Amino acid sequence: MWQTRDMAAPRTARALARAELTQQIKDEALRQLGDAGAGELSLRAISRELGMVSSALYRYFASRDELLTALIIDAYADLADALDAADATFAAPVQATPAAPRTEPAPPAAQAERWAAAAVTLRDWALAQPHRYSLLYGTPVPGYRAPMETTVPAERVMLAFFRPLEAAALAGDPARDVADADRRAPAAADPAQPVGDVADAGLNAQLRAAGTLLGPHITPVRLAAGVAALAQVIGFVTLEIGGHFHGGFEPADALYAHAIEALTGSLGLVD
Repeated sequence: MWQTRDMAAPRTARALARAELTQQIKDEALRQLGDAGAGELSLRAISRELGMVSSALYRYFASRDELLTALIIDAYADLADALDAADATFAAPVQATPAAPRTEPAPPAAQAERWAAAAVTLRDWALAQPHRYSLLYGTPVPGYRAPMETTVPAERVMLAFFRPLEAAALAGDPARDVADADRRAPAAADPAQPVGDVADAGLNAQLRAAGTLLGPHITPVRLAAGVAALAQVIGFVTLEIGGHFHGGFEPADALYAHAIEALTGSLGLVD
């Protein structure tokens, strides 16, 4: 049988060895993150633990920031994969193939449960590996500025929380469109303002721009509510990981379930 140029060439022993050592470096970096936090991450300490000279490690990662970026991208991808797996239970395959997966959206009534599943998955992932969660949503690492290449993996996480809103919008619930209009503020907004817009023109423009990625059928009002709800989820989990519920709401499972129920209501996903 003829081989086509599309077939992947086998990886060389050198490439395999490089990939294995790259992963070992990341694993040791994650261990350091768990022990001392991202601010104390040291390439020299990693090379020492792996029995490497520091100059050899710099052939894999040119700087601490480059290694941090790789860890952040991996963490976002891992979290997004978990969210996608949870979301897949709400969609049925339709003529799917490995090359072209297609899914059928869940019925509108399932969107609240779908959003809640994303919130539960994010918390479960965070509690299982708090050092990786903190790398994404915790205190910024001094001197580190995330490059643009981290944007797409981060967007995958956000999309898991906006797919239910987009599906609900596509279902075209007129009553909720009216509710969107009623939530416009302040009350003295321009009567000619389109239903679903927010009163602040600058914010409205930002929301419409974000909607091109997060859900083109989601009204700005509902999109703003979605961003606020996701911020509350991340804030809750961040407080929990930081130990701020100790002595009051521990374990925080029931409180989190209550918060999710309230948030799905604020998003217009439940009657």
